[in-house]
This record gives sequence, C-alpha cells and structure tokens, in this order.
Amino acid sequence: MKLLFVCSRNRLRSPTAEAVFSDYEGIEALSAGTSVDAETQVSTDLVEWADIIFAMENHHRDKLRNRFGKLLETKRMVVLRIPDNYTYMDSELVEILKKKVCPHLPGYVL
Repeated sequence: MKLLFVCSRNRLRSPTAEAVFSDYEGIEALSAGTSVDAETQVSTDLVEWADIIFAMENHHRDKLRNRFGKLLETKRMVVLRIPDNYTYMDSELVEILKKKVCPHLPGYVL
C-alpha cells in the first residue's frame, strides 16, 4: 500500500509520518508539501502513485483539490487534523500519527 502524507512545507509533520510508516511491512510512504518552498512539493506523479493521501489539515486537502481536482476523484483522501505544533519525530506526534493513520490500514492496529 502506498501512502502519501501532505503538509505545508514538508519539513516536520509529513516527513515524520513518512519515516514512521516506511518501517511498516507492506507499506511504502512518501511525503510532500503544498507550499512553493516545500522540501518536496506535491506533484501529479506523487498523487498518481498514492493509494491513500493523508492531509494534515483541511487547508491541505483544499489545496490538493484545487490543484489536482480530477485526479483526486479516484483517490482516497483522509484529513488527519494534526496542527503544526510539533517538531520532526516528536514522540507525541508519532503517537498521534499512529492513532489516526492505522485505522485506515488493513491489518494494522495500535
């Protein structure tokens, strides 16, 4: 299963999610940002690649819909509602990610 995690600048939340879920068997995880100054900017290729797209906040989902509208019609998108209050690999962020993402992954529970 291919997971794409999206936040704004791709520096804290989505790279943490990528690191955490890349260790799960049967999971491929990547991350990207919606801002022009993102470390890795979300692209058509990444959206096409993903089975599930996890947006950190509603405004990330909205930006994705505005930019990739038609392409997202066949994609599953989940808004995690995780604010930009954490540092990279913050232990609280890791636990929140696991709690919110695992229910969407068949066979994975906390």
